[in-house]
Amino acid sequence: MSKIITITSEDILDQVRLTCKLPELTEAIISRKIIENTALEVGIKVEPEELQKAADQFRLVYQLHSAEQTWGWLEKHSLSLDDFEHIAHTTFVSGKLANHLFADKVEPWFFEHQLDYVGVIMHEVILDDEDLAIELFYAIQEGEMSFYDVAHKYIEDVELRRQGGYKGILHRKDLKPEVSMAVFAAKPPQLIKPIMTSKGVHLIFVEELIQPHLDEKLHAIILSDLFAEWLKQQVKEFKTVINLDLNQQVA
Repeated sequence: MSKIITITSEDILDQVRLTCKLPELTEAIISRKIIENTALEVGIKVEPEELQKAADQFRLVYQLHSAEQTWGWLEKHSLSLDDFEHIAHTTFVSGKLANHLFADKVEPWFFEHQLDYVGVIMHEVILDDEDLAIELFYAIQEGEMSFYDVAHKYIEDVELRRQGGYKGILHRKDLKPEVSMAVFAAKPPQLIKPIMTSKGVHLIFVEELIQPHLDEKLHAIILSDLFAEWLKQQVKEFKTVINLDLNQQVA
């Protein structure tokens, strides 16, 4: 005999509250309404063919390559076809609004903050012992051992050890200030002197500094960042009003 549990809207709201997700959900709702209202104010419209492209892009992102996969995804998330179109519409409007508000501000922002977009390819080993770090630093400098040897011996994480401490392409915001200052002052390829932070003692080999170019990818990143910061400030203003209203209701 099958067992059935009925879940009501009230149950869902209770779960949101009890798992402390209400602030997060509230912020998402406010963000969506701000986007919709602002888009309406500035006269942004979505043509049918644009909505179709947005829906196709959404399916591509979520790997919904067939009608069956799409319907299965909708059923899993308790969504209707109208809901799906609403999601595609909101996503497209968000992108169009971001472009309307900040497209002409991307290039000036890039040139003003160009140093923030310089990338670094680096390898890193973090040690607990400063004396050991200095000893290893000079051993590498004098050719007694390689950085890879140090990484292979002192890195615990298996994958990171196999890659010789390779950290990928990082930017200033990805690094602690004291590390960033030394890394971006390096003349690659260069092993820099051990740096002490709250995480430990960093032994870093700077392989390459990558100068930024305002290509399509970086343009999209900056546009998204500017829009996200604008939206964050807008939400903050509305949240203040809502919090006061909630406090009045509690009182």
